[in-house]
Amino acid sequence: MVDRKRVNVERDRLSSLPDNLIHKILSFASTKLAVETSVLSSRWRYIWTSMPCLNFSTKDFHTLPKFSTFVKRVLLGRNNQIEVASVELTFRGKVSQPFVGRILNYVLSHNVPQLSITFLPGKKIEFPLSRISSRSLKHLTMTGYAYKQSITTTPDWEMPALETLYIHCLTLYEGDNTDERISLFSNCASLKNLTIKKCVMGGGLYSFNICHPGLTSLTLEDGFTGVNVDTPQLKKLTIKQWEGVHLISAPNLSSLHYKDLSYIADEDDDYDDLLQLSTDLLHLEKANICIECVIKEKAAAHKIVCLLQQLQSVKFLTLNLEIVKVCWCWSLMFIMLV
Repeated sequence: MVDRKRVNVERDRLSSLPDNLIHKILSFASTKLAVETSVLSSRWRYIWTSMPCLNFSTKDFHTLPKFSTFVKRVLLGRNNQIEVASVELTFRGKVSQPFVGRILNYVLSHNVPQLSITFLPGKKIEFPLSRISSRSLKHLTMTGYAYKQSITTTPDWEMPALETLYIHCLTLYEGDNTDERISLFSNCASLKNLTIKKCVMGGGLYSFNICHPGLTSLTLEDGFTGVNVDTPQLKKLTIKQWEGVHLISAPNLSSLHYKDLSYIADEDDDYDDLLQLSTDLLHLEKANICIECVIKEKAAAHKIVCLLQQLQSVKFLTLNLEIVKVCWCWSLMFIMLV
């Protein structure tokens, strides 16, 4: 009896919370769970209809038809006087499935500013970006699942309002463009923050361009293609385990984090995959450089020293022990030659 009273008291405490706080709590759960709370009491019956965050996942249903029916009922039953702040979609199967189009059309027609799409393991998928081209979308996350079974995107990134883009395990296409001044994201005029992780270039391309006048933060992780970066307003740059030649032009950079744990130095500068800076970074405040050489430490030492010389204006510099060792050996060798 005491335990039952305690449960009732706790339930009443939760029910007494304002709607916006309940919405915040439920935003960490799926929309399916939010709908299921409607059976708790009359207080909870319509809470889900005004949820500003929608989270749909096929993992919550045994069959895709049941999921599709659920999506349809939620979107029809929702209180459209309440704006939607974000939509998350996690699914497997073809993009042409009705529920995919229904959710994406809802995002576009209701000017939803934040969209997250996660593709579950399955067959290879081509995702036409025209499906999410919007003048209101500000934050977009797209997550695939593996290199060999990645999601292929078309080259039409036309999202003029997009400010934040996070893409993971996608195959990207730059189209037929050969102009080095035009990049994959040129039509995302408002883009400020860009993260590319475990993505590859399609069509046999070995490099791509990121040329953007307004980009302020760029993160590249676990990639295998060369990247040419021309971003005059870039403030923060993070490159971790991204193989390939990197030519960076970012004169206003203030924070640099570079990590390469499998660096192989090459005598030929044209094929060296160490970070290359087109100009000295005169505004750099913080730099964290971690490089581990696999072979050819003598060749690596000279190139690493040249890189560090371009960071001479930095206020706070963090180096891993191997860099210090390589540079120390290089300096001793230089003294002996003199």
